[in-house]
Amino acid sequence: MSVEVTRIPSGLAVITDAMPHLQTASLGVWVGCGSRYEAADEHGISHFLEHMAFKGTARRTARQIAEEIEAVGGDLNAGTGVEMTAYYARVLRTDIALGLDVLSDILSNPSFDPGEITREKNVIVQEIGAVEDTPDDLVFEHLQATAFAGQPVGRSILGTPATVRSFDAKRLRGYLTRNYRAPAMVVAAAGAVDHEAVVAEAEKRFSKFIGPAAGAPTAARFSGGAYIALGLEGVPQRDPSIFSLQVFTNVLGGGMSSRLFQEVREQRGLCYSIYAFHSTYADTGMFGLYAGTDAIDAPELMRVVVDEIAAAAETISEEEVARAKAQMKVGLLMALESSGARAEQLARQIFVYGRPIPIQEIVAKVDAVTVETTRAAGRALIARSKPAVAALGPSGLESAAAIAESLTQKAA
Repeated sequence: MSVEVTRIPSGLAVITDAMPHLQTASLGVWVGCGSRYEAADEHGISHFLEHMAFKGTARRTARQIAEEIEAVGGDLNAGTGVEMTAYYARVLRTDIALGLDVLSDILSNPSFDPGEITREKNVIVQEIGAVEDTPDDLVFEHLQATAFAGQPVGRSILGTPATVRSFDAKRLRGYLTRNYRAPAMVVAAAGAVDHEAVVAEAEKRFSKFIGPAAGAPTAARFSGGAYIALGLEGVPQRDPSIFSLQVFTNVLGGGMSSRLFQEVREQRGLCYSIYAFHSTYADTGMFGLYAGTDAIDAPELMRVVVDEIAAAAETISEEEVARAKAQMKVGLLMALESSGARAEQLARQIFVYGRPIPIQEIVAKVDAVTVETTRAAGRALIARSKPAVAALGPSGLESAAAIAESLTQKAA
């Protein structure tokens, strides 16, 4: 296997996958810290810190950061999640050292200029407003908040205008120092890379991130409720049934051939968009379903959805399972064709499993899924929790939430 892993003395993991046919490399720093690690008065600080990463350091101005990377044809980006924050670059093979130098610089020496902080507050408040004007995004924010009510894992990654405006350089530095520690960080690279060279650069560039990893976040509790998206408690990242549940999810709402797409959209014309997904966290998961529809059709749509979920848990066929498994394996193989996707995949595997997972091992787990395990995963999903429902639109959608509650009764 071309994947190599080294954990340097500080505890930071370095993982690479050499892809000799490429001339470019995707590399980044993944930090095991996201929005669920925030205290109530820190709501949104992980995302704010990510925004400030490219706003200047002790060695470089914001313009110099952009110019140095773009002068060699590279690019920088970052993203914040519930449990992880990533800072990454794509460069030519000859510029890997520069990429790692810039990434280490923005994390170890941020200037947190007051003027830049003020400007970024305005940018993020506008971003919050943009989500509130986008129903497709907002409904999932409400679903997450309903599914994990009153918990950090249920809060919006963006924060609120009030919390965002409260952040200053002192609080940003405190959060960075507390959470950005080597044992909770992974340097991942894929593409035209040499493992030993990346390790040497990481040892040199990331020496400041010392100390034990921050404590684990508060354990999540799936609360459900009736607060059109529907959520059920899923399974954690390392649960043995995760592949069977993913097959169940794909059969139900994973594409144009899925049961929900065919029955709800094609046969009944009750929506213009419908799909299902399964999101995993360290200690829990969420099966979600989204449909865009007219308010007048919401009750009927929910009745059909409930019936289809319940029916799938009992009647999924060999043909459907085979089709879903093929889709999953193609998705896995396609990820290997993108150095950026591959680097992120490797970083996540280190956080979740503590080792890179050979693609053959993952494919074997997918192949091991059967009709029986898929149906069992579906039945367990239905029985595990009451559903969470989030609805946006005109009044009168309450009946859709009440209908969703009947799914639990079908499992009784």
